[in-house]
Amino acid sequence: MHASTDLRPDLHSLDSFASPDQTDPVLQDFLHRAADLLCHWIGAASQGVPLPTVRPQPDVAPMAAGLGMEGLLKDLQLVMDGAYQPSHPGALAHLDPPPLTATIAADLICAGLNNNLLAEELSPGLTDLEHQLCGWFCQRLGLPEQSGGVLASGGTLSNLMGLVVARTDAGVRDGVVLCSRDAHVSLQKAATVMGLADEALLQLPVDSDGGLNLAALESALVDLRRDGRCCLAVVATAGTTVRGAVDPLNGIASLCRREGVWLHVDAAIGGVFALWEPLASLMKGLHQADSITLNPQKLLGITKTSSMLLLRDRSKLRQAFSTGLPYMESPCGDDHGGELGLQGTRPAEVLKLWLGLRQLGIDGIGSVLESALERKAMLKQLLPEDRLLLMDGGLHLLALRPRQDDPAVSARWTEQTRQLLMRQGFLLSRPRYDDHHWLKVVLGNPHTTSSHLQQLAGLIRQQLTD
Repeated sequence: MHASTDLRPDLHSLDSFASPDQTDPVLQDFLHRAADLLCHWIGAASQGVPLPTVRPQPDVAPMAAGLGMEGLLKDLQLVMDGAYQPSHPGALAHLDPPPLTATIAADLICAGLNNNLLAEELSPGLTDLEHQLCGWFCQRLGLPEQSGGVLASGGTLSNLMGLVVARTDAGVRDGVVLCSRDAHVSLQKAATVMGLADEALLQLPVDSDGGLNLAALESALVDLRRDGRCCLAVVATAGTTVRGAVDPLNGIASLCRREGVWLHVDAAIGGVFALWEPLASLMKGLHQADSITLNPQKLLGITKTSSMLLLRDRSKLRQAFSTGLPYMESPCGDDHGGELGLQGTRPAEVLKLWLGLRQLGIDGIGSVLESALERKAMLKQLLPEDRLLLMDGGLHLLALRPRQDDPAVSARWTEQTRQLLMRQGFLLSRPRYDDHHWLKVVLGNPHTTSSHLQQLAGLIRQQLTD
């Protein structure tokens, strides 16, 4: 089939698209040179700082005539020069580890395929791959045979979809969601998007270890039943944002079963620990959830975004989100991807998750998880607990501040210490928790060695002395 030449765009525009007739030399050269830029940027990470102090700004608006390759590569370099550097060994502030090499390549292939998981005929192989991979996660977490899930663009969307499914299952339009006071802020967004009342999100106290207080949860459930109010869901957290605490999942599941209430577990941070048998006890009780948010991007090095919502009963996704796609042929399988969640058009994010896991293997997953905990334990041992208050929820996060009770002291010390550490190539975050500022260290960076941790601890001790 030959297109008429009079229907073709001008030559410059045509050159912007790769040839469908042969290996395109322009695309090939462009990808090689762009890959060289990226490899150099990653390879030079340790020579700079995690957060650049100077951020060059490229021109934003397109010009009348499009840029050629040289101009585009210069623009890319400017953006890279001002970017956060997760591959730096001192990048310890957030749940953003360096990417696996396979996921970088998979992201490239994903862009080139440009498949759309809206519908099966737009992504036939990838649709099945997503279904199968979600099934593998469910099996690994101990969910029943009828379980399944869908990938989503981030944990916020996964949590929202989980609560929408819970509300659909309850058969009501309004109700209350119970969670701990340390639950993720995405639940507040979910309540707003769902049009729930201002007081619909009820945040309950936590115990000294940061986990949801079971007595408070039981009391809240009893009060709701007595008042004739519907509890849409209880949200347990498996890895809180500041201290990495895990709610008592078994106890919460028992209360939810007794009251006939949906249990959603936000395991965006900690859920991956259930994939490795020696550490699965950290997520004990996770398999009893009705829905689970899990984010492999936060520790396993899967490029963003990589989140998923897993359901104990996969058919409930269809019940909540299926509208029919009358402009598409019926799927050969159970559903089109666009009928299993809020998103319609979706890129093939499953590709990087699948390829990244294939690259790691089960033993590699275990190594990533165990080394993160080992780094946390080592840093904790190097810090003076007689002078620092440490919060350790059992995962790979550690929060610290001086033991003085004056919030002004912790605010001043954490700010000064963070600035010193940044100058020395260490980036820690500075959250506010319990009326104090803390320094938070996330030990998921595989490039952080024992020498780095010793240097970091020494700088922190120095600040205590000064």
